[in-house]
Amino acid sequence: MPLTDSYIKKIMLKYKDSFEALEHYDLTREKTWGRARIDITLNRKLISKLKNLKKKTGKPVSQIIEECIEKYLIHN
Repeated sequence: MPLTDSYIKKIMLKYKDSFEALEHYDLTREKTWGRARIDITLNRKLISKLKNLKKKTGKPVSQIIEECIEKYLIHN
C-alpha cells in the first residue's frame, strides 16, 4: 500500500498517543509507558477498605488506586 498523505494522517490519528509518548521520550528520555513502583503512606482505615474492595472486585490494590486517580484527574 502506497504511503499517501491521507493514509499517513489516518495512521497519525489512530496511533496519536503512541507517537506523543515516543516524542516525549525523544525529548526527555523519560518513559511514559509501563509501570513504576512507589511508596505511599495510607491510614489503616483506608488500607482496610482497599483490601475489602480487592476481595469484592478481584483487582489488585494498585489497579484500584490507579482507576480512582484516573477518574479524579479526568473530572478535575
